[in-house]
Amino acid sequence: MDLYIYYRVPAGKSAQLEQQAIALQARLSQQYQVATELKRRPQDKDGLHTWMEVYLDTPDGFESVLEAAVTSSGLPALIDGPRHTEYFLDFSPCA
Repeated sequence: MDLYIYYRVPAGKSAQLEQQAIALQARLSQQYQVATELKRRPQDKDGLHTWMEVYLDTPDGFESVLEAAVTSSGLPALIDGPRHTEYFLDFSPCA
């Protein structure tokens, strides 16, 4: 299952969020062999940037691991409001 997680961050905290999210994803990618992506909308809205973390082909139980890792990373202190998670199944043909 693929996870797409989006949230808003005050524009002034985006550089710090970027550094911390990249470090978080690098650790999770190495430990769980999960492909990751970090994205941000190009424009801000009302002084907030929208960020998205992507985790592809996650193993069973990964959501709990991710939640614990996010909490310990300090990311919640940089985020304005909740993190929203969307779940998708991949039906792309294998090469």
